[in-house]
Formats: sequence, C-alpha cells, structure tokens
Amino acid sequence: MNLQQLRYVVATAEHRTMTDAARSLYIAQPALSRAIRDLERELGLTLFARSGRGVVVTAQGRRVVKLAREALDAVHEIEGLASHAGSAETELRIASTPTLEPGLAGRLLPAYTAEHPGVRVQIVRCEGREAVVNAIREQRADLGLTDLPVPADLITHPLERQEIVLISPPGMELPNPVPMGRLDGMRLALPARGSLRRRELDAMFGKYAVNPVVVLETDERNGWLNAVRSGRASLLWYRGMAEQASRAGLVVRSLEPAVRRVIAVVHARRRLPLIAQDFLSTAEKGSAA
Repeated sequence: MNLQQLRYVVATAEHRTMTDAARSLYIAQPALSRAIRDLERELGLTLFARSGRGVVVTAQGRRVVKLAREALDAVHEIEGLASHAGSAETELRIASTPTLEPGLAGRLLPAYTAEHPGVRVQIVRCEGREAVVNAIREQRADLGLTDLPVPADLITHPLERQEIVLISPPGMELPNPVPMGRLDGMRLALPARGSLRRRELDAMFGKYAVNPVVVLETDERNGWLNAVRSGRASLLWYRGMAEQASRAGLVVRSLEPAVRRVIAVVHARRRLPLIAQDFLSTAEKGSAA
C-alpha cells in the first residue's frame, strides 16, 4: 500500500463515482477502477459497492477511508513543516466570494492577525460558491467563506445569518420594507441564468409568484452595481454590502418577509492545520460576540 492508493480511496469516497474521482485525480477512470480493485485484493477487503451509476463505501471501507484521511493529513502537515522550515512566517489560504470578502478582510482577518502576527493570510478570490468549493477540493485553499448550502463532502461552521436586501437607484417610491409582491414587474439585475445563485433566486420568485423584468444577466458584481447606478435596474444583494451601496448613493431596503442566508466557514473532511483551527476559533468567537 502506498500514498497514491490512499489518495485514490479518499477521492472515490468523496466523489461517489469513479468518473468524478478519476477526473479530480487527473487519471483515466479505468486506471482508477483497477487500482481500487488491486488494493481490495491486497487487503482482502471490499471497500466500495456499486450503487446505480455510482459507488458507496462499505462498512469495511468506512474504517479504511477514515484511516487513509488521517494518514494523508499527517503527511500534509509534515510537508507543511518542511516547506516552512527556517521561516518565521506561515501561510493560511482562505477562499472567499467578492460579496463576503469585505467582511473577511474588515472584521475577521484583523482579529486573527492580531493574535497570530506570524501568519500570512492569502485570500483566494472566487467568483461564487461553486468556485469556493472547488478551491477547497483542489487544495488551493485551507478554508472557505461562503453562504450555504455546500456539498456534503465539506464540513461547515455557521457564523451568521445575512439578510438579502433590495438595492435600488434613488427616486424609486417604495416602502421599507418592500413587500415581496412589489418585485413583480420590477427591473432587476440578476446572476447569469443557470448559475446556482440564479436558481435560488428563481426559486424564491416562484415561491412568492412574482415575475421581475430581467434587465441584466451576469455573474460580474461590478456589472450589477453599474446597472443600479445608471438607474437601469435594482439588485438583490447581502446586507453586508449595504455600506458600499450607500456610499454610491443607492438606496437599501429590507424585504418583507425577510430573506436570510447562512454564512459559514467550510473546509474539507480532514484534520485542519493548526493555523486554520486557530482562525476557525477566532471566527466562531467573533460570531458569538
């Protein structure tokens, strides 16, 4: 048994299909299937059983997967020690969406770096929740800050609930809060059709039987704000961005009923480096304050 085989076992357990696991490992699917079968013969255990188009971890396999994760985590920590040998500074990588980055940089990071001045924090900028998830899965980030939900292969630590508000050009005659029914026929800038956030908004529109007029469809945050600044449309965004909108001369209103999303720190199902554990403790302590 070797580290490569352990990586194969963990990837297969996390992705639950040989095809997706092979894609994440950058190998051919038949090669992964053969490697898993060879390991099962070597151990005398059945680790995975077919289920429809995917695979499920067997009772024997669950123990092996747990131990494989622990072994790979230990190797990762040893490699981290080696890479930082002779240096007083270590690095923590946190993936975040542009919407949540101001809160991360303005509130969480100062509290963390005050207690851990020897840690350099790199913000991995991601265009959306799916990009945050991919950054963690591909080990380009140790932690992620995003709204929920996220796939079940990630561990979540909820921090707060952020309100979704309506941001509009000045001069619109609307009450505050804005009844959900007033969104019917309203000109809105929305995320691109087919994106996860757009599907969630469309589901909300369907729930309240409203049909806004879509003026702009894009995942570019600046495009949304520009559409509002020019008076072309309104925008649904997080309360955390209200200060930026107000500085731009825009009007921020709540919705009725209120709509909130849970913001969380997320990470892979593995033992976190100590610096990441410390950040998580700081973030949770700040959310409880």
